[in-house]
Amino acid sequence: RHSKLEVYNDINGELVNLFRCIKYHQDAVQEELQYILMSREQFLNAREQIKIRGMTDIQRAARFFILIKESFGADLRSFGLRSRDMEKAKGYLNEVSKRLSQVVIENLDFQRILKNYDKNDALFYLDPPYYETEKYYPDRFMPEDHIRLKEALDGIKGKFVLSYNDCGYIRELYKDYIIIEVDRLHNLVQKEVKPRYQELIIKNFL
Repeated sequence: RHSKLEVYNDINGELVNLFRCIKYHQDAVQEELQYILMSREQFLNAREQIKIRGMTDIQRAARFFILIKESFGADLRSFGLRSRDMEKAKGYLNEVSKRLSQVVIENLDFQRILKNYDKNDALFYLDPPYYETEKYYPDRFMPEDHIRLKEALDGIKGKFVLSYNDCGYIRELYKDYIIIEVDRLHNLVQKEVKPRYQELIIKNFL
């Protein structure tokens, strides 16, 4: 069952623009994508074109969609070599549009989101960058933001669920909260038998 008020927030403006365009202008995004094939050339073109000033939100959204679907591990930098069905991916946009129809989409710092939407019956799910992976988010998440996030969560009235990589620093930082170990498959490794790794689920309620 969905909440009466659902909010999606991301500090990545391109991802937020993509979701907003899919929510409100799904047909226009589909039209922009209809002549795009799965290829390294298209991927490299999209990576350069998205930097051009003056593009419409729809054009930016379509190119960001290409980068997500065609990059290895959705890193947006390197072209993935595995075969993908772009038509199937584009067809999925209609389902995404319906799912987002009643969702508020924000592009704010996590402190502002917590402040704006915190109340006694609120539930926040947070998925920050893993500890010591901040170099992949140089303009969006800094090492000190892990502490800033923890201090912000200390002050909320609502409940939170937080996912992190399993490491001593995070375990110590959140030692006063409930920490659950979760075993996960490493989906970015291209092997039939995928290795597993541990993730932490941290929460402030039973």
